[in-house]
Amino acid sequence: MDWESVPCGLRMVEEVFRDFKGRRAGIVKALTTDVEDFHQHCEPEKENLCLYGYPDEQWEVKIPSEEMPPVIPEPALGINFARDGMQEIDWLSLVAAHSDAWLLSVAFYFGARFGFYQDDRKHLYGLINRLPTIYEVVNVKNIVETTGTNHSSNKSKSNSKLRASEPQAKYAKGQLKEEDEGLDGEDEEEHVEIVCSACGDNYASDDLWICCDICEKWFHGKCFKFTPVRVEHIKQYKCPSCGNKRAHSS
Repeated sequence: MDWESVPCGLRMVEEVFRDFKGRRAGIVKALTTDVEDFHQHCEPEKENLCLYGYPDEQWEVKIPSEEMPPVIPEPALGINFARDGMQEIDWLSLVAAHSDAWLLSVAFYFGARFGFYQDDRKHLYGLINRLPTIYEVVNVKNIVETTGTNHSSNKSKSNSKLRASEPQAKYAKGQLKEEDEGLDGEDEEEHVEIVCSACGDNYASDDLWICCDICEKWFHGKCFKFTPVRVEHIKQYKCPSCGNKRAHSS
């Protein structure tokens, strides 16, 4: 990359964050919705391969640049070698963790090159930290798929209340009923309109959601400081309102 050709706007915190989000979205796509294609690209017999995310939300698996030093930090090298020696979810989680580290290194590399001061760096990290990590996205997707399978077999609502990030937009309330009788167009429209019952905000693709097992209302995980790891261990979730009603009745 010719630094003289970098648009001046990219030197602003928001533009660096936009670059981060684009690269992140590309990698999330590779490890979730495009996972079969990604798997095929990572043949262990090939040379050291890296997973790249690009600002236009695309991804690519390729041999790293031979330019030394690289123009920007390079992703983890040799992600293809471990593909067949691990459980797929473990391998994807490993790639996700390395990708998280790479995205941070690229963002703060830009920050260093563009002369971000302490407040700028703090602001940039604050924007980044609002998003779930790729590692969280990959592992939440696995939890959702597992609980979805449990639901179809025993109709249990336990552990089926977890909602993942961007690629799992269909895992809304409609997902819990998708294997029941078919939904007509009107019902599908209704299920897409998800609103957090705590803050009133609409569905956002980057958010973690959880549904109350009592009233079946949906809530942002962040409204109650839930993390994907914490939600994974919740067998039955009661929102504060339902919890208070149960306490008063007893």
